[in-house]
Amino acid sequence: MYDDGLVTCTDTELIIRTYYLWGGDKRIALRAIRAVNAVPLPHGSRRLWGTGDFVHWYNLDRDRPSRRMALWIDVGARVVPAVTPRDPRRLITELASRGIRTNRAGVVQRGQNWMRLA
Repeated sequence: MYDDGLVTCTDTELIIRTYYLWGGDKRIALRAIRAVNAVPLPHGSRRLWGTGDFVHWYNLDRDRPSRRMALWIDVGARVVPAVTPRDPRRLITELASRGIRTNRAGVVQRGQNWMRLA
């Protein structure tokens, strides 16, 4: 199990804290996750919550400017949940151990196949 106060991974679901405008949590069944893509986050990223590209939606994280990596969670929807966990490598390992495809290298492709997974 992984829990850093922002993101929790249980045996059955991924819980993203403070995801919605009114402060509600987003719960994603692990079986609904197609893949998780680790991407570099520019140092000093100012997006604390929401979206800047109308594709990736970030939960509220006041410490995001100091983080280096984001995780994009592919659930097959137009809007991709995105998180910046305190320990991204540990969360990636936890998700991979549950059979979810992950990209440890953080290689991003554009277009129809937006992820290339390692």
